[in-house]
Amino acid sequence: MICLLGLLAALCCLSLVEVSKRLDYIPFHQERLMEAVAVVAAFSCVAIALLSAAKFSFGYVTSLSLFSMVAGFLWINTFSKFPYDHQLARFSAVASFLVFLAVTIVTPNRSKLRFELSERTLRRIVLGIEILALITLLAASRYNFRLVSLAHIYDFRQDIDFPAPVRYAIGIWLSALLPFAFACHLERRETKRAALVLVLMLAFYPITLSKFALFSPAFLLWLLLLVTFFEARVASILSLLIPLVAGLVLISVAPPGHTGLTESIFKLINIRMFAIQSSALDVYNSFFSTHPHTYFCQISFLKPLMACPYAEPLSVVMQNTYSMGYMNSSLFSTEGVASVGLLLAPISALACSLVLLLANYASSGLPPRFILLSSGLMPQILTNTPLTTTLLTHGLVILIVLWCVTPRLIGEPRPS
Repeated sequence: MICLLGLLAALCCLSLVEVSKRLDYIPFHQERLMEAVAVVAAFSCVAIALLSAAKFSFGYVTSLSLFSMVAGFLWINTFSKFPYDHQLARFSAVASFLVFLAVTIVTPNRSKLRFELSERTLRRIVLGIEILALITLLAASRYNFRLVSLAHIYDFRQDIDFPAPVRYAIGIWLSALLPFAFACHLERRETKRAALVLVLMLAFYPITLSKFALFSPAFLLWLLLLVTFFEARVASILSLLIPLVAGLVLISVAPPGHTGLTESIFKLINIRMFAIQSSALDVYNSFFSTHPHTYFCQISFLKPLMACPYAEPLSVVMQNTYSMGYMNSSLFSTEGVASVGLLLAPISALACSLVLLLANYASSGLPPRFILLSSGLMPQILTNTPLTTTLLTHGLVILIVLWCVTPRLIGEPRPS
């Protein structure tokens, strides 16, 4: 366990060296290598000690993704070309993560005051999820349906304009409810129904033209494969580690100047899944070192109630300022750096961690495989979007409620 976590941190940094050859805003300088190694190693020792001693939970899986993100940020921070207080940002990120980790790896026991649905009621709920997903799919297809390759999705995606209810429904069903239905079918050994859920998820791709819709079914299958052969904590680590290794191996054996499939895989995994999240924290630190903080006015339902220095979403503000793409970022960047600044960011991280502690409580007693698969997409979402957005737009709050009432012996016959 400790070796796998250490390898994950090391390969995140090694991957960023390769990424620096392709993205000029993620630099690398040989003369500062030892400083970067020392910083990441010191952070990793403390974080790995906590992670290796923790039990499996939703908070554990989420903390793993955020661990790789923060380790990557500490590496980038050492070489960063952006002007801000790099030392303070470094300590703030480490303190925020350690506070967050210390709370989210707690697995409270909810043996008392438990309310559970019957198996029959849960079956009806899962069937309702699938029917409503199909209705959402049909409703959304009226606004857009195109079968295009990944290389051309950006030619059309800017023109897609769903009504707000349809847009929210797509996010909630793809991120939370369909993975929950998938996990329920697997616990009941209903493999055909589980496969149909994945097909339903994939059907959202020609409507949304998003990589998330295209690769989510494959990622859930990847998690299923790992958790079939490994304990849930090890499977969670390997779900990040093996793709990272694959991207590095493929790009190292590719001929110079090659821009084919291997380059596409490297961009999808090593850049999109890992490097961009770490870089976003670097960019947010730079921007908010010279601009006013939001004090949470970026949250959609708070924006009309308070004065806000930014009329547009933060991702649009970042694109307009740096022209590096629409950078959404994690709770450390948005609820932390952007909202309250570096000094108060650890307090914000503590508040956010209480939400995941509630998720741990809600899922306590459920099979680890079920927790991992039903929440399989949430850790990646949380490294790319704020916690408030994940709770509402991506349905994490609904998933927590479903965990609360799911039978602890799901899929097993109950004793008379």
